[in-house]
Amino acid sequence: MEIILLERIEKLGAIGDVVTVKDGYARNYLLPNKKALRSNAANKKVFEANRAKIEADNAARRSDAEKAAEGVNGKQIVLIRQSSNAGHLYGSVAVRDVVEALHADGVTNVTKAMVVLERPIKTLGVFDVKVALHPEVAVTITVNVARSPEEADLQAQGVDVMADLFEKDEAGFTEDYDPNAEPGEIAVEAEEAPAEEA
Repeated sequence: MEIILLERIEKLGAIGDVVTVKDGYARNYLLPNKKALRSNAANKKVFEANRAKIEADNAARRSDAEKAAEGVNGKQIVLIRQSSNAGHLYGSVAVRDVVEALHADGVTNVTKAMVVLERPIKTLGVFDVKVALHPEVAVTITVNVARSPEEADLQAQGVDVMADLFEKDEAGFTEDYDPNAEPGEIAVEAEEAPAEEA
């Protein structure tokens, strides 16, 4: 289906571009959300008559988004979640969790539609998440997923908490190991014990 774009859409085009998209994408998303018009003679005349107003409205929304971006860009949020010893979360961190954390941090102008999370976060760590405040204004925030505030502080400093955890476990194992023990000594004692009882 041919459509006329009413706003810039990433990987598609800018305002006023006539592009061809799949019918379902146009009918289910672009047309109901007033991001495009069907491309026909009547709509082309309407668009050309209102082009200056559409572009002025877009410029005003873009300047508002740029002002809002100053408060959001580079913001770091911490999410405390339970996880397995291997660092896999019980559950996942989704767009809703990111938006709620931003609202709790005082950033109220971000909605779920603005957060671009390619897939849910399912492990501990520090992740960069894109926030598109306007089709032409995108910023990046940092999401720090940890098991405790202390781990979050370590991760923020660049420490790999999971690697440190496994190093500590190995260190504990080597301390308990007695290098002077002869191989097979423990096994021999275990074999002799049942013979004495009989």
